[in-house]
Formats: sequence, C-alpha cells, structure tokens
Amino acid sequence: MTTVESTGRVVGKWHGAWLRVEGYWTWYRRHWVSTLYSTGLQPVLFLAAMGLGFGSQVRPGVVTGGLSYLQYIAPALLAAGAAQLGIGDSSYPVLSGFKWQKDYLAVTATPVSPGQVLGGHLIWTTLRLTLAGAIYAFVALFFGAWAGPSVLLVILVGTVTGLACATPITALAARTFDEGQRFGLIFRFVVMPMTLFSGTFFPISQLPGAIRWLAWLSPLWHGTQLARGVSAGGVGGWAMLGHFAVLAAVFAAGWAVAHRAFYRRLVV
Repeated sequence: MTTVESTGRVVGKWHGAWLRVEGYWTWYRRHWVSTLYSTGLQPVLFLAAMGLGFGSQVRPGVVTGGLSYLQYIAPALLAAGAAQLGIGDSSYPVLSGFKWQKDYLAVTATPVSPGQVLGGHLIWTTLRLTLAGAIYAFVALFFGAWAGPSVLLVILVGTVTGLACATPITALAARTFDEGQRFGLIFRFVVMPMTLFSGTFFPISQLPGAIRWLAWLSPLWHGTQLARGVSAGGVGGWAMLGHFAVLAAVFAAGWAVAHRAFYRRLVV
C-alpha cells in the first residue's frame, strides 16, 4: 500500500485571505477602467446633477442645517455610493464564484479555507470602498462640497456603511443556487428606494409617518446620519454611537450567516 503525503502547505488565516486579495488585484489591474463608473464616478455625477444643478435652486435653511444643498448631500451621496458598490460587488460576483466561474471551488481545493475566501472578499470590498470614497471625495473637493478636513472621516463612514450593506447580500448570494430575478428585484425594489428615501436628498422627517420606520431600518440611513454628523455636526455623540452600533451589528450578522453559508457550500 502506497502512502501519499500531502504537498499542500497550510497557510495562516490572514495569509490565505490576502492570497485572494492578490488574485482580485491581479484582475483589477487589467480591468480597472471598466469599473470607473462604480468606483467614484457614479456618485460624482449625482453630486453634479443634484448638488450643482438642482441644489442651485435650494437656499441654505433649517432643513439643510444652514449648509448649502451641495454640502448637505455630499456626505450622504458618498454613503449611498458605498452602499450601492458594496451590494453590487457582493451579489453576482459572489454567486459567480460558486456557480459560473467556480473559482471559490477551485481555491478551496487548495489549503485556503472557505472562511479565508470570505475574508479575502471582504478585505477586497473594504479596499474598493475606501478607494471609491477617496476618489469621490477628491473630485467633490473641487466642487466646494466639503467644509473641512473631516472628509477623511466621511470616507471611513462610507466604507463602514458599504460593508454593512455588503455582508447580508454576500450571505444571500452564498445561499443562492437559482438566482432567477432575485438580484434584479433587490436592486429595483430595495437598493433604489433605500437610496431615495434614507435621507440622502431630504430629511426623512419629510416622509409620511406611516412609512418613516422603513428608513430607520435601513443601514444607509444610519450611514447617512453618521456621515453628516462627522462632516457638518448636528448629530449628538450618543446618536452617532448608536448609528455606528447598528452598522456594526448588521455587518456582524451578515458576516456570521455568510461564514456559515460558505462552509456549507464549499466543504464536502
């Protein structure tokens, strides 16, 4: 009887995840042009249309906290763009890793574990969100959208918001075998309404009381409030802590479900 010894070299927890990031980076270096729209350009176009165009007809007042409309929506658009980017990168791309490209299956045939595959995806999403936020913040600087150096904190808030939106969708994608119209319906009936009615363009106090609670459930509303709080103030310290706690809780819950789904689908 011949004994076959494994030639696989066990990699550390973080090393395995970073190997996945290296793979994403290799792909991104060749195709980054095709991602420009999602990596910063989309929210910049919204800022130009709503902040400079429509915003020129809005006078600073109580609703905008005394700020120009451009400065009022700039941090909210960064959070909204991060939410859309996080959800987009965690829907079809994750499902593709299981179903079409099957690179998740190929990678886990090596010493890299399903948890490290998930970790690599989330690390890469974090880097993408931070890069997109930095590009948007830099371009918006020339529009006069920022009142001070707190824009660096707004970029951080955008990354946290994007991750809070990304992990539940990652979990859903990992548990999806027949996608049908699932993701299309999510973008149409969840992502777009969430962007429009989570305080991005106007305070949710303007919404009818019967549906206002839907905005409170949205992680984007908490991200928007947090971004405006660090950018222009007007949000109390405890309130900001509460918004951050909600985002952290949504992220943790999504990560826990996704972690379990990755192991159930990739471990035979």
